[in-house]
Amino acid sequence: MPFPGRVGPQRSTGPSSLTDFVRRRITGDYRVDEFGFDPELTETVLFPLLRPLYDHWFRVSTHGLDNIPAEGGALLVSNHSGVLPLDAVMTALAIHDEHPAQRFLRMLGADLVFDTPVLGSLARKTGQTLACHPDAERLLCDGELVGVWPEGFKGVGKSFSARYKLQRFGRGGFVSAALRTGVPIIPCAVVGAEEIYPKIGDIRPLARLLRLPYFPVTPFFPLLGPLGTIPLPTKWHIEFGEPIRTDDYAADAADDQLLVLTLTDRIRESIQTLLYRRLSQRRGVFTG
Repeated sequence: MPFPGRVGPQRSTGPSSLTDFVRRRITGDYRVDEFGFDPELTETVLFPLLRPLYDHWFRVSTHGLDNIPAEGGALLVSNHSGVLPLDAVMTALAIHDEHPAQRFLRMLGADLVFDTPVLGSLARKTGQTLACHPDAERLLCDGELVGVWPEGFKGVGKSFSARYKLQRFGRGGFVSAALRTGVPIIPCAVVGAEEIYPKIGDIRPLARLLRLPYFPVTPFFPLLGPLGTIPLPTKWHIEFGEPIRTDDYAADAADDQLLVLTLTDRIRESIQTLLYRRLSQRRGVFTG
């Protein structure tokens, strides 16, 4: 059974709610779904930690929230950037806090996320799951809002000179999942995340040693050590484009590779257009 779009009051993190949270943790009186998602932990612990970044550091502005359905399955597809995937968690927080339905965004993550100790468990508890067809389709069939970042590490780890230029979207597995479940696809564009860690280099031998997709070099990291890990306070805009319907295609449309690739290119172009339009309206990296 899917969880409702809202669990508890928004931004309720006072002493009383925290006391109730601790009591339920001790007694085991809380719910976790089949993927390991713990909505109460997400609202009570994770989101309050992220809100200072969202509200005061990145000063996120959202646009087109009415393009996200209040209920039912939908697939959100976004650009990826920033060296660290803060754009994904900021988008999830934006939808939960700013959308009237306060929906949770169930994010599809790479194997590396779930293979990392502590991080993998936290990702599961806060609603993420492996980026694979079966998990995506089960979530969509359950009426969940699912998020995918098709550029993967190629997007989040691209150099500063390639900012806001979308990388390849692969073979369109996310489109196949949407076609099989008949849910709308919502293009999403994030402007501002590209500049939080300007990547000017990559120490590849160290990345291989640590089994990472890249080891970034920025103007401040690793030169300034831990201080270099503080993201720059850029002004963010997150825009949700018009949904692309999939329920009017034939039942076997997901098996038509040409159609899948055509829709993949269409979605990629939609996101790129949103990015360029938002960039043309931006006054400055830090002022928005």
